[in-house]
Amino acid sequence: MKRWSDLIPRGGRVLDVASGGGRHTRWFAAAGYTVEAVDRDIGQLAGLADIEAITVCRLDLEAEVWPYSPASFAGIVVTNYLHRPLFPSLLEALAAGGVLIYETFAVGNARYGKPRNPDYLLRPGELREVVAGRLEILGFEEG
Repeated sequence: MKRWSDLIPRGGRVLDVASGGGRHTRWFAAAGYTVEAVDRDIGQLAGLADIEAITVCRLDLEAEVWPYSPASFAGIVVTNYLHRPLFPSLLEALAAGGVLIYETFAVGNARYGKPRNPDYLLRPGELREVVAGRLEILGFEEG
């Protein structure tokens, strides 16, 4: 994630999707970005709400309505989370020239541990297909 973060314009607004404990939220805020951390369980994020550059949003991404307007973010970061119906909303929420950093588990992960459910594993080439014609791929790793 950090390796690609410099592609997001400095000072831009970043969405940290399924932010968990807020590791990436903290990093982006410290690097000068304004960050919105979204997760269904914000208990781990409670200490971040007092940091001026961070907004914490409790949202069940799989059951609630997506609250973000089109072109709202210079960068969107998704790590270790996959909910395919969210793809169109993520792409729409990126501003022109925005950067999507997406790192998650893929088919074949079962031999290493969880998750094993194919619903939570990217198929080979799937993310490329999702962004085709919508985003320029600046870096891609699989496997």
